[in-house]
Amino acid sequence: MAIDQQGGADRVRTRELVAEIAAFDAAEARIQAERERLYADAYALAQEQTARLRDASTREREVPLRAMAAELAVAKRVSDRTMQTRLFEAHRTVTQFPAAWESWQAGRVSRAHVKVIVDTGAELADPGARESYERDVLDYAETTSPARVRSYAEQVAENLNPKSMQERHDDAVLDRRIWVEDLRDGMSMLGTIGPSVEVHGVYDRLTRQGKTIKAADRAARRNTTETRTGDGAPSEVGGAYVGTGGTEVAPGVWFDERTLDQIRTDLLLDMMLTASPSVDPTGVEGGLGAIRGHVQVTVPATTLAGTTLGGAQLNGKCAVDPETAKILAGNAPGFDRVFLDPITGVVLAVDRRFATPAQKRYLVARDIRCRFPGCRRPATECDIDHREDWALGGKTDIENMGAFCESHHALKQAAGWTVVQMPGGRLHFTAPSGLEYDDDPPPRVMFMPDLDSKPGDADPPEPEVCPAPF
Repeated sequence: MAIDQQGGADRVRTRELVAEIAAFDAAEARIQAERERLYADAYALAQEQTARLRDASTREREVPLRAMAAELAVAKRVSDRTMQTRLFEAHRTVTQFPAAWESWQAGRVSRAHVKVIVDTGAELADPGARESYERDVLDYAETTSPARVRSYAEQVAENLNPKSMQERHDDAVLDRRIWVEDLRDGMSMLGTIGPSVEVHGVYDRLTRQGKTIKAADRAARRNTTETRTGDGAPSEVGGAYVGTGGTEVAPGVWFDERTLDQIRTDLLLDMMLTASPSVDPTGVEGGLGAIRGHVQVTVPATTLAGTTLGGAQLNGKCAVDPETAKILAGNAPGFDRVFLDPITGVVLAVDRRFATPAQKRYLVARDIRCRFPGCRRPATECDIDHREDWALGGKTDIENMGAFCESHHALKQAAGWTVVQMPGGRLHFTAPSGLEYDDDPPPRVMFMPDLDSKPGDADPPEPEVCPAPF
């Protein structure tokens, strides 16, 4: 009897938890929907400002939306490009799919449901078809999960879309692109969106090549087993090319320990870094195949010396493992020395209108990326901007200059942002609305030498003190 009573109590408590969580979900959905409406209002205000610029150039007409996105992005500490996309999507949701937004506000569907409905129905340009689609899919969305809604929504949209599959593909292929997403531990992800036939063809070719390498490795292993000498040691015959991930079992004999996924990745990166495209319209000497990938890596001297185990960075975006940093340093055509304060880690210093090469190196080392709040474009791809304009008496001095990407360089001037440079590279921004923000150079982490050396180990060489090269 006690067991039955406990089971009944558990069921009651479970129902209570389900109800409480559902109530919180509904409250969260209401808050998210209201915030979406505010984003849509912000987009509409920017559109009204744009409409008043009837005789302006195309570039000038882009400024109101970019300025609005920048204001909100800096306040929320996110990228203004991300915010600009968010404003557009919010306006589209509230104005073109009002029923879905109202259901979201009422807590009957979640943000994930609404995103599926909006993304799938965005191609329906006719308001009547879009309304019919929204009504049909929304009824189903209120009864099931977003993953199930997507499949149903695609079928409904396909039935109502006046464009043929070929027309939609011709439009979609214009959005092909490649991007990089930085992960942890010195790893990054290379993503691509392209025609399905070509993407699957690439994957199939990499798979076939990987399986061929695995087959060659198996043959090498069999050959080694069959030709063992009397004492059990493998003879120096056979062998297979393996690259990274191989194990040398005897001089000249290698076994490939990589998985098929690892081999596919190695093949892709190898071909992308060394191969030439089948079509080369440039006509330049050496063709496109002569172009090599460039990266900028900052490596502490102590890492190269082996006295520390970290600190290398790629374009100020992500970490680089010490072994890769040493390999790159060993093959680098040249170096730029960067001197840091041993206590604070602040870059130490490096008169004409344009910055000298030494000043540019200094600013790239100090700023690492675009100094507009939230932007992460590498400083190597940015303009060197004067805080106080040269034409107005501003000096070409590191305390009056900094890295700004082309987009934020133009936005700062066109939208009325003001910038005051403080000691140590800190920038004080005042937005057109009057709100104020500070931006500091990226912090530096000082990697200290390994003090756990064993007795008798040779002392690491003392760092050579050199004058600054400028």
